[in-house]
Amino acid sequence: MSHFVSSVSAAEVALERVWPRVRNRFNRHPNRKRLADYRLSLEQEFPRLLDRLTDLYHDQWDLYYHLEQLIFTGASQWLSYTKPPHPYRPEDHRWIDSEHSIGATGYVDLFAGNLTGLAKKAGYLEDLGITYLHLLPFFDVPEGDSDGGYAIRDYGNVNPKVGTIEDLKDVAGELHRHGIRLVLDFVFNHTSDQHDWALKAKDGDARYQNYYWLFKDTTERDAFGAHLRDIFPDKRKGCFTWNDDVGAWVWTTFNSFQWDLNYANPEVFHAMCTEMLKLVDAGADVIRLDALAFTWKQPGTSSENLPKAHTLIQAFNAFLRICAPHVALKSEAIVAPDEVEKYIDPGECPLSYNPNLMALMWEALATRQTRLLINGTRRRTELPNGSAWINYLRCHDDIGWAFADQDAWDIGINPHDHRWFLNQFYTGQFPGSFARGVPFQEDPATGDCRISGTLASLVGLEKALTEQDEQERQLAIQRILMLNGTMIAFKGIPLIYLGDEFAMLNDHTYLDHPDHSDDSRWVHRVAFDDAWLKRRSAQGSIEQIVFEGMQNLIQLRRQHPVFGDADISIEDQFDEHLFMFRRTNDDTSALVVANFSEHQRELNSSQMHSLGLSANSLDLISNTKPDSTDQLMLKPYQLCWFVNKFN
Repeated sequence: MSHFVSSVSAAEVALERVWPRVRNRFNRHPNRKRLADYRLSLEQEFPRLLDRLTDLYHDQWDLYYHLEQLIFTGASQWLSYTKPPHPYRPEDHRWIDSEHSIGATGYVDLFAGNLTGLAKKAGYLEDLGITYLHLLPFFDVPEGDSDGGYAIRDYGNVNPKVGTIEDLKDVAGELHRHGIRLVLDFVFNHTSDQHDWALKAKDGDARYQNYYWLFKDTTERDAFGAHLRDIFPDKRKGCFTWNDDVGAWVWTTFNSFQWDLNYANPEVFHAMCTEMLKLVDAGADVIRLDALAFTWKQPGTSSENLPKAHTLIQAFNAFLRICAPHVALKSEAIVAPDEVEKYIDPGECPLSYNPNLMALMWEALATRQTRLLINGTRRRTELPNGSAWINYLRCHDDIGWAFADQDAWDIGINPHDHRWFLNQFYTGQFPGSFARGVPFQEDPATGDCRISGTLASLVGLEKALTEQDEQERQLAIQRILMLNGTMIAFKGIPLIYLGDEFAMLNDHTYLDHPDHSDDSRWVHRVAFDDAWLKRRSAQGSIEQIVFEGMQNLIQLRRQHPVFGDADISIEDQFDEHLFMFRRTNDDTSALVVANFSEHQRELNSSQMHSLGLSANSLDLISNTKPDSTDQLMLKPYQLCWFVNKFN
């Protein structure tokens, strides 16, 4: 506590010293009257920024120079807005907990061709019920393999294949007119090796060489590398790439063309804050921090989830609150469940993906057993006020089995063997599997892998259509709606991967594309086909059944506040195939019951009484009440949302 008090005092002194220079620099700016409000924003958030940066850079002689530059950068941003901002207010982010917050994500080119086409699809998204759109990276990248857009060459420019930065600003405006918030990626662990900074480093500029991790001495490299894991083991071993231009080993955690940034250099923090503001200028309401677990490096460690990685992200949060208080951060930490939670806080990342729930729902679907789903979610539902999970079933990436080993051991499951089974099941190799997934990053030494595939192909629709099995077709559709309905009712913001809303199947033609053939994730990165969109209006088609089912689930959520800012509790296992949880607010209780099997299940009168089910319990999905209080019959893969109003 004494350290924080002293840092607040230091912040006051620092502001008093630098403020005259801020006024002088902007004394002729047409919006200079806004400086008074900017000063209030600084007084509110600068102590936290100073505290975090002092923790990171206390031994750097130029720390206070970079702090001054950050204040100037923030002032320039504050004065640039068309609409005058105000200092950070928690109530401006209450949408995070709203039942109206429904997300979707996808690639611009695959979904709409280009940014102009995307603007025309805003009405489609609104019709589905979307209020939060995460556009996967479409910024300037080199030709060829760019890791799906995650090797950024320039945040100030859009890939010309999809449009211009002005097109992006127009899209943001159109989305906002339709009540849709825009989410953009900030790939801040690394840049492309074609970024201007990397090119200058290759040309011998020592300043920019210090922007990256370069090792001429293998002893120093190995001190960092001894405990690192291979991220893409089927492509290469280790996390370093030799570069002839700089005559050094470059730290490349993911791909050889993605150079990791050196955040031990405070100038890099300031430079990346400036890059982040380009996303704000483009219209972002939420900024997704990509690969944030890897950002801080330290010898003798795994360089993942280090304490100073959290400090670094909190510093980005503080800077953003100073100059763009309306924008929220979202973490992409696909790591162990207990590590994921550490990034979630209004002062760090108020939003976070929920890979634990995603993995456990797929696990339950394969096993038809819900005990691991119950055990794993029960421990990780509550988050700090002002923060929320982003719940999802599919995304642009693979499915990794990100449940906690201890959660599995606690109920007698060997996690290593179980992950092997799940990989076998979802690649269709396990006898009786309905899934048609594709292995991703299979380790030739261990056989371990992750799973690619669209939701529809993973739940059995591809297999059913190939084999012309009508019963399996019906079961696959029921699985799609049950999984999505469970996710949509769960606490947090549901996120739909675009194409899943009308059962898009795997596209194996990625194997014919030289830049995609060695990355199986492209099997589910499928371009929209207008024929699919038309079929969603064809009565009785798969697309129509799934789309209208999804649309109905979203509308029901939005009509009932109990699915927004309300408590959640996971029910005990009354039946080995059922997953049940309760949402509760001041006047309503909603019991969600999901059957994860193709078998009819029954709750008896005692179980119904224990769960609070009565003749007055309305299932919102079927719009019916129980036929009897003696038993409740659940059809294969049936989902119920039973709502009771309190007296």
